[in-house]
This record gives sequence, C-alpha cells and structure tokens, in this order.
Amino acid sequence: MPMNAADHVRGVYLITDGVPRSDPALRAYYGPLLAAGVAVLQYRDKGDDQAQRRREAMLLAALCRRQGVLFIVNDDVDLALYSGADGVHLGREDAPIAGARARLGERVVIGVSCYGSLERAERLAAAGADYLAFGAAYPSATKPGAPRASLETLAAARQRFACPVVAIGGINPDNAAPLVRAGVDALAVIHGVHGARDPVAAVRRLAELMRQAL
Repeated sequence: MPMNAADHVRGVYLITDGVPRSDPALRAYYGPLLAAGVAVLQYRDKGDDQAQRRREAMLLAALCRRQGVLFIVNDDVDLALYSGADGVHLGREDAPIAGARARLGERVVIGVSCYGSLERAERLAAAGADYLAFGAAYPSATKPGAPRASLETLAAARQRFACPVVAIGGINPDNAAPLVRAGVDALAVIHGVHGARDPVAAVRRLAELMRQAL
C-alpha cells in the first residue's frame, strides 16, 4: 500500500460535481470546501472536452497539494498521470489494477468500486487495491440504478479488510451517522455537499461526524 493511503483515505471524500467552471470560479468554489475538512477530492467528469478536463484536473491537483488533500482522478489513468494525481479510482469497466499500477507507480493510491460485493472486494484487495468503495449506501441521484450496499456489508467489510473502506451513494449530513457507526473510514459525497444550501457547512458537519468516530 502507498505510504499514506490508509492515513489519507479517512474522513470526507468529496467528488466533484461536473459543473464546468473558469479557473477563478473553480478555485473560489473548491478552495473553501477543501479547507472545511475534505480529506480526499476525486475529480469526476464524464465529458468529452479533454482540454477542459486537463485544465480542471491540473488546477484541482494544485489546490489539493496546498491544502494537504489527497487528489484522485476517476476512471482515467491518462489524466491521473498527466495531472500528477495522488491516485485513480477504477470501476467495473475501467483499467485493471495491474495496468494502472504499472503506469502510475507503486506509491500512487488505487481505489476500486466494489458495489455491494464482498467477493469482488476480496479479489480486488488481493490484486493490490489500496481502498475499497461500497455503494450505493442509499438511493443515489447520480446513479439511480446502482446496486445497494447494506450496513451489514459495510460492517463486514470493515472487519474483513485491512485497507480503508469507503461508503458512497446518496450520503448527506443527515443520513451519514449509521454509516459511521458501521465503521467506514470515509464518506464519499457528491449531491450531499454540492446540492446543499450551504456546501461548506455540509462538509463541516460530515467532517465532524468522522472526527468523532475516528
């Protein structure tokens, strides 16, 4: 495992909202969120504008370095390499762990989606995954048809695996406490922060929940 993976993948794991922004607007939006208590920021953008994606990833990588936040790129090993990201997150249809590791190096954090499957998690942990994400914990606006990961699955994963366990899907400050009690190391959030009336306050509430548990 990369030296700091287990230490860094703990707390609030914020995923970007995919809204295109200018450089000043990106800094103005994400800077306060990172400062409010984000531990990990994942850049997730499914658009086809490669120049925009590169620009945004580079800027967010720099912001994260200044704040001491782990910067992860979703799905795209090329973009992770280009931006100097701390890691990459891989789903079912993405590159295998071995290929990503060969390109990005041993010290880069590789996270994986396990959905609701402990068996998949076993295989990916054995293949070298540095953290395991389970979800959807709750119904998700981002992925309405996503398989669910029960509290029992999350608790079992925390007992079974040495690497960090991340819960994702439909999480917000009002429903996160049961996931924290199940023992997850990090809460991955999209709409629960970006859709909040006060996104900075939402991050602070989630960060406080995790601080109390950890």
